[in-house]
Amino acid sequence: MARRRGQRQLAWIGIGTAALLATACGANDTAGGSGGSGGDAANAKVAFLMPDTGSTRYELKDRPGFEKRLKELCPGCQPLYNNADGSADKQQQQFNSALAQGAKVIVLDPVDSKAAASLVNAAKSKGVKVIAYDRPIPDIPVDFYVSFDNEKIGKEIATSLIEKIKADGAVPAGSGILIVNGSPTDAAAGLIKKGVHSAADSSGLTVLAEYDTIEWKPENAQKFVSGQLSRFPGKIVGVIAANDGTAGGTIAAFKAAGVNPTPPVSGNDATVAGLQLIIAGDQYNTISKPSEIVGGAAAEVAVALLKGEKPETTGDLFGSPSKLYDPTLVTQDDLKAEIIDKKIQTPAELCTSEYAAACQKLGIS
Repeated sequence: MARRRGQRQLAWIGIGTAALLATACGANDTAGGSGGSGGDAANAKVAFLMPDTGSTRYELKDRPGFEKRLKELCPGCQPLYNNADGSADKQQQQFNSALAQGAKVIVLDPVDSKAAASLVNAAKSKGVKVIAYDRPIPDIPVDFYVSFDNEKIGKEIATSLIEKIKADGAVPAGSGILIVNGSPTDAAAGLIKKGVHSAADSSGLTVLAEYDTIEWKPENAQKFVSGQLSRFPGKIVGVIAANDGTAGGTIAAFKAAGVNPTPPVSGNDATVAGLQLIIAGDQYNTISKPSEIVGGAAAEVAVALLKGEKPETTGDLFGSPSKLYDPTLVTQDDLKAEIIDKKIQTPAELCTSEYAAACQKLGIS
């Protein structure tokens, strides 16, 4: 009889413990439910997956901006950072690893915008939120999209370059421009391309040739432009290049061919190398878009989603709520005001020995 009483007491203790555990789990589910897969939102893991190391911005600007703002808004949240080095397969592995580690939100700058649709589906099946970052994912709606306005970027760099070409004088018969786009797997590059054509197609200038730069690699842009210099000797009056990397490759092709001075070349991203080429007079323009701004914005959206809140939007893009920031065009005329005075870069970073004299001419010291 005593043995049966002991068994009954143990059973009641087990039932009570189970009830307490269920209550505790329920509380955690409520706290982290807005993150999509349970857990405590205040201590959630948030992945930040960048596409390549071809541009220095991801390590130097985007990641620090994201991690700084995430820590401010959610001190207990854990960032999971990875860079795919331009490989869609590697990015898929990193995405799957973030899911396996229990990430509640994944901020994804896709290597391949089309292939990324399957990653979004994988996240949705686990209730994990996805924020498309910089490069949109057109084939499937995501929870949010954060970027600078890429179509506007394309229009602004093209318009500025075309105005420069026309201001320099009449364009000889048979002459024209080249268009060097970004990667064909990058939907943001497609938006930039659309913006470029909105200006170029009505400019009256002839587009001699156009190229989609595989993986955004400067060496691929250089190879293309070198070929066009042989095809159209003395006929290229300007190049609309989609970013500073492709602009650098373009300028390298002109220099290797002995073209001096180089015709106007556009850019985008306001990298140190791009700004130095503008200071030297080899590149005509770029776009200042401090990527730590969108990095911080992505953190704000991630925390809002974790809390079950609706982030502020500027509209929809490809069926996804979006927030797009305005870019700023930069040429020699306003480089000091837009870059130095706003402390985006310092004179010490830009005015190395090779560029010191050119900096002085622009009043940068």
